[in-house]
Amino acid sequence: MSHTSSFSLKLKHAIQLQTQRGWLSLMVALVVALVVLSPIVTLFIWSFSADFSHWLHLLNYVIPNVALNTLLLLVGVGIVVTLLGTGSAYLMTFYHFPTKKILNWALLLPLAVPTYIIAFTYLDLLHPLGPIQSLLRDILGYDSPRQFQLPTIRSYPLISAIFLLGFVLYPYVYLSTRAMLITQSSNLIEAARSLGTSNVGVIFRVVLPLSRPAIIVGLSLALLETLNDIGASEFLGVQTLTTSIYSTWASRSNFAGAAQIALSMLLIVVFIITLEKRARRSSRYTTSSRSKTIQPKRVNKTKGIVIAALCWTPVSLGFILPSSYLLHESIRRWFSEEGLSDKLFNSALNTYFISFTAVLVTVFLGLCVAWTARRLSDSKNAFIPQLLKNIACLGYAIPATVLAIGLLTPFGWTDKILYSMSLGNQVMLGSVIGITVAYVIRFMAISTGSFEAGLARISPSLEQSSRLLGMHSWQTLYRVHIPLLKPSMITAALLIFVDAMKELPATLLLRPVNFETLATLLYAEASRGAYEEGAIAAMLIVLVGLLPVILLARSQRNSYSAY
Repeated sequence: MSHTSSFSLKLKHAIQLQTQRGWLSLMVALVVALVVLSPIVTLFIWSFSADFSHWLHLLNYVIPNVALNTLLLLVGVGIVVTLLGTGSAYLMTFYHFPTKKILNWALLLPLAVPTYIIAFTYLDLLHPLGPIQSLLRDILGYDSPRQFQLPTIRSYPLISAIFLLGFVLYPYVYLSTRAMLITQSSNLIEAARSLGTSNVGVIFRVVLPLSRPAIIVGLSLALLETLNDIGASEFLGVQTLTTSIYSTWASRSNFAGAAQIALSMLLIVVFIITLEKRARRSSRYTTSSRSKTIQPKRVNKTKGIVIAALCWTPVSLGFILPSSYLLHESIRRWFSEEGLSDKLFNSALNTYFISFTAVLVTVFLGLCVAWTARRLSDSKNAFIPQLLKNIACLGYAIPATVLAIGLLTPFGWTDKILYSMSLGNQVMLGSVIGITVAYVIRFMAISTGSFEAGLARISPSLEQSSRLLGMHSWQTLYRVHIPLLKPSMITAALLIFVDAMKELPATLLLRPVNFETLATLLYAEASRGAYEEGAIAAMLIVLVGLLPVILLARSQRNSYSAY
């Protein structure tokens, strides 16, 4: 009897301990969700507590112009990325042609080039004193730009921005569309051809309707990246909602106006996300083990060369040409008499330090949030951790400029509280800690999503076995799950590190005085019209940005190897 009562007490103690630990992880997820929500709540408070005259001024003089530019930019980029991405996916799926194996991964390379770097590079390439126009003058026999000069890309800023952003962002549409096409059954296409439908008819009546959900998913990601851009639009002189938020706050010190523009921008984000969710719900794949997938058609040499040229065009304009120029300028600067400045070296150190810090914090918190959602998925209140997880992942959909503006007030309040407690002055606002918090909010979705996918592949029987061996939940996580989650952890860390290195808008608004990263150094160099050290900073960002592209290309090759 005594043994039975002793066992009951131990069991009760174990249950209480598990409950306490469950609440501890739940509290971590709750804190993360509240931090993510804080900038959104702040924007609403500032927008509707400000004087109504702010809204009238914005609606009459600011928002109509910048909203029109933003809309035209989104529509233009949407058309370009859809044509390039869908066209490349169609040609890669339906035809065999020269260099196809190389293009399988080369078509992803523009993802390594941030939008502001593509604008920075082409501004210098196509400048009247740049290499392209100088070469044309030499060929035509002119001595100076006064005798012969072509329009620069700043002569047509909106059109230039549309094409430059389109050539960098089309891989989003290409990836989703290619994944859909390569797994689709060829029965519908063969049936259409047997009924006498031409190749063009097959494209518009069968291929495009099948691809529509995948196209919209990729298109929504490209449009969110377009909304997040500030560098390319600023360099080219396109006034968008994003650049207006920055200029309203930084130049005019009008926080209420910046918050109101940011809130208007969030409406566009909500629309794009809603569009993507509906497309994802309507996405269905008809492949089964007995269905025949699409077999690429072999073409003659002339047609193969034409198809290869079409596929290499976006790769060349979106990656090869700008990267080659950046590499040339970096080498020239490296071996010049001036050499590299301490400012570039310090900017690189700042970039790597803050990116590495963001990786550590984001990976840890993402693991906590995903683990909490997994542990409590079978409980009566499972919707609570799931809701907290969804809120924690909102930051990736919020443009960085909007996020940074929304964080200014919470950071100010936190600094006042810490100062009143004699714990420091300006701990959050204008500090490395503040930038790190912004990065964590922005990239939490990457970490949580990676761990959630990794946990889904781990059998629950492993957890049950560890419990039978006397391990509690955190011991199970440390000894069983984390070793199995190493691939997910490495993937998340790599993606977060690269995205943190590239991040420009949030860093511009939240950085300390005289604190430069590679991205902000490049922005400052381009703003002054100096391109020497900016080329090296851009090249470093592009080289690191190649790492996730290589990882993505390898996973794509493994996924498609069965087809």
